[in-house]
Amino acid sequence: MSLGVALQSATSGLMAAQTGLRAISDNIANVNTPGYVRKVIDQQQLVVAGMGQGVSVIGVRRVTDQYLQLASMTAGSDAAKWGAYAKYLDNAQALFGNPSGKGFFFNGPDDIAAAFATAANDPSSSLLRGQALSTVSSFLNDANRISGQIAQLGQTVDAQVSDSVGKANGLLSQIAQLNSDIGRARISGGDSSGSENIQSQLLNQLSSLMNVRVSARDQGGVTVRSSEGVMLAGDGASTLTYNRTDATSGYITAVTPGAASDPQPLTIASGQIRGLLDLRDTKLPGIADQLGEFVSRTAEQLNAAHNASSAFPAPSTLTGRNTGLDLPTAITGFTGQTTVAIVNAAGVLQRRVDIDFSAGTMSVDGGASSAFTPATFLSSLNTALGAFGAATFTGGALSIAAAGANGVAIAKGTADKDGKGFSHAFGLNDLIRSGGLATFDTGLAPGDANGFIPGETLTLRLSQPDGKPIRDVTVAIPPAGSPSMTDLLSALNNSTTGVGLYGAFALDAQGGLAFSGNPPIAAKVAVVGDNTHRGPGGPSVSQLFGLGAGQRANRAGSYFVDPALVADPTRVALGKLDLTVAAGAPTIRPGDGQGALALSQANTATTLFKAAGDLGNISTTLARYAAEFGGSIGRDAAAADTQKSGAGAVQTEADARRQAVEGVNIDEELVRLTTYQQAFNASARMIQASKDLFDALMQIR
Repeated sequence: MSLGVALQSATSGLMAAQTGLRAISDNIANVNTPGYVRKVIDQQQLVVAGMGQGVSVIGVRRVTDQYLQLASMTAGSDAAKWGAYAKYLDNAQALFGNPSGKGFFFNGPDDIAAAFATAANDPSSSLLRGQALSTVSSFLNDANRISGQIAQLGQTVDAQVSDSVGKANGLLSQIAQLNSDIGRARISGGDSSGSENIQSQLLNQLSSLMNVRVSARDQGGVTVRSSEGVMLAGDGASTLTYNRTDATSGYITAVTPGAASDPQPLTIASGQIRGLLDLRDTKLPGIADQLGEFVSRTAEQLNAAHNASSAFPAPSTLTGRNTGLDLPTAITGFTGQTTVAIVNAAGVLQRRVDIDFSAGTMSVDGGASSAFTPATFLSSLNTALGAFGAATFTGGALSIAAAGANGVAIAKGTADKDGKGFSHAFGLNDLIRSGGLATFDTGLAPGDANGFIPGETLTLRLSQPDGKPIRDVTVAIPPAGSPSMTDLLSALNNSTTGVGLYGAFALDAQGGLAFSGNPPIAAKVAVVGDNTHRGPGGPSVSQLFGLGAGQRANRAGSYFVDPALVADPTRVALGKLDLTVAAGAPTIRPGDGQGALALSQANTATTLFKAAGDLGNISTTLARYAAEFGGSIGRDAAAADTQKSGAGAVQTEADARRQAVEGVNIDEELVRLTTYQQAFNASARMIQASKDLFDALMQIR
């Protein structure tokens, strides 16, 4: 070996040792720096013309493990999802109060029952009547408060999604910029590990927001893609957008840099954004819907008892609620008998109209029967009432008024339509009123006229369970020649202009309309726009049937005690109309507490609760449903907290394993430091020996 080759070999060794020492000094200096990944140098034998001539440093490399990095990011994404979900679900649970406390919301029906049971002991006491009404108002006010707070919580979550998407856009932009920096360093032979460490931390932050696929680029840096392969960051960054259809349909789209195509919907399976979207689109609307179902059925049972009872003295007018229907349609389907009575201030019967829906007849004061049809019901009732009263139907609401100083009372009898008596079906003597349509059980049957104005349109959006849109369909109300509910269902379920390819709407026995998605997609439906009306000024399809999250979620806050009863508690119906008394005897008595007793037993009556939230259709009592509802929220909150803890433990373990590979170990670095120091010294001694030999040769000359 010539002295030149020896000197070159020693010099290359010296430079390699210096590069190694610099890498180790960086490692030791950053031993406590979060996100720092230790680095090592890669070197190889330097060969020239087949001869070894020292060592060459081919680069500085971060010590990473792609599998552990993926595991850590996946675990972090799951932990962030359940962390956000558990946090806000716990907030939602707290809105209902402490189960062991006095103000627990689900104790409301029991408190109402106790208040009316007390009033039944002294029906003439205005104080006890007022206290019972106050208990009902307190329950409804709590429902209104909780409904509003759930809506506010949803708005908070919605804003958090927008903020998270904004953060993701910022991270993607920084990752793309670092790709350029890393690429330039690689080309110039520089150390790009600092930029790579920063990029790794940004990827960790991004994965906590949304799940992504990361792959290394040949020229340095990374390519970030969504689950379906949409490029999010590489040579430039995509722009993410948060899209909202309604309260239950939100999704994220991406516009890739320089792309001329439409925004591409992304599949986001985990991360904080997924947890927030699940809350906003599914869980919180489900809780709100279930709250609405619980409150509406509570109001329905109390109204059923109140409509079957009478006040003393009887009110001069009974005015019903807006049924959303025309009177002939509302009357169609009734069976059995009921009685409309006009009584004086002492409760003595003045006019009695017996209505037999099964036979289609009316009789006055026990006289001969006369026939009526749903179309002639109103005129027939007015004829029967004669000079003693009058009935009107305006804006979907029936009203019956007594003439002079008389009052109106209605005996429930056997009249029934979908489990409701005549007075209850029209809400003539409701204890609890609603600011909108109180129920989505319309009572419509497939053969009934749908009543909607032909040609008006309803626009629906079909989407996947995670909110990604499938398609929008615009359904037109069938023409006048196809007026039935069956015709409307056919239009809605049309496979070309309706939802038929992805599911179907169906009308249940109570006249409720619901959509079911076909497997395996299990699509869901949102209302984008609704220009339909059931008659001029009437409710739309979505309003009448409660389609769309907004219609169902807001109903819990729409109930209130009838202001007329609050202003005059003596109008509370705590007695019963007794038509068996002798002529001239009072049919309503001031000391009668049968109505109060019926109100106190409302929470034990079995009723059909429609599917809402986590519960499907179920026939049970108010008390049992309250226990199921309250328990389901508690179980969900506990399950979310368990998922959060489990995901956090997995993340901790994954991070620990990753740190064991990527982190700095002082002992190992000191060993490497000693090795490079010795190599440096050896190379220096080699250089010195070469110099000494060269000097000796020069002296020989």
